[in-house]
Amino acid sequence: MSAPTESHQHSLVLAMDYRVPDPGKVWPVLQRSKDALAGLGAHYVLVYTSSREAGRVMVTISLRNKDPILQVLRSRLFLDWFDSVGLQDIPAIFAGETVEKITLADPDPNDAPGVIMAAITRVDDVPVLVSRIREALPRFADAGIRNLRVFQAFDDEHEAMILQEIDTEEDASRWIDNPDSVNEWMGDSGVGAYPPVFVGRLAHLMRIDENA
Repeated sequence: MSAPTESHQHSLVLAMDYRVPDPGKVWPVLQRSKDALAGLGAHYVLVYTSSREAGRVMVTISLRNKDPILQVLRSRLFLDWFDSVGLQDIPAIFAGETVEKITLADPDPNDAPGVIMAAITRVDDVPVLVSRIREALPRFADAGIRNLRVFQAFDDEHEAMILQEIDTEEDASRWIDNPDSVNEWMGDSGVGAYPPVFVGRLAHLMRIDENA
């Protein structure tokens, strides 16, 4: 299973990072909510499970336009969903828009999906961050990064989510545990209200038809 290709991945995203007693309950609840998600303008729903922390899950929902995001966040659907999966606290939620998409390795259909690393953090200047990433692309490629996306939050110009796909868990550990000037946001994640870097693999993908 692989995530949608760059040409199909919508640029608006709602990401939720949380821990639940039983991650296996997440996907059935989302499947039962497909019609409601379609009504809220969802396009893709992806579920990632952590390979580092038991019970940690990240769900990303791509949306067709910005307007329904507040409606999504206020929807009773999500409150009921949180209850159904046993979530005690409101999860870390990021809502933003893609500001950069970079593919560093041509996808091979025979390759297994890579490891996903997601970091939500504060940065001084998102455009400067993007410029520095572009200048250091050989370094990312050498580290095993397959592709990279940078999202900027709608409600805070200094908040970003950096989503990277890398070859293996071992590569991910080296990249996260030894941050340098190229990937310094790795060392800044997990501070304050922000969760630590999420490391995991794609477990489920739902495409919601426009006519659903």
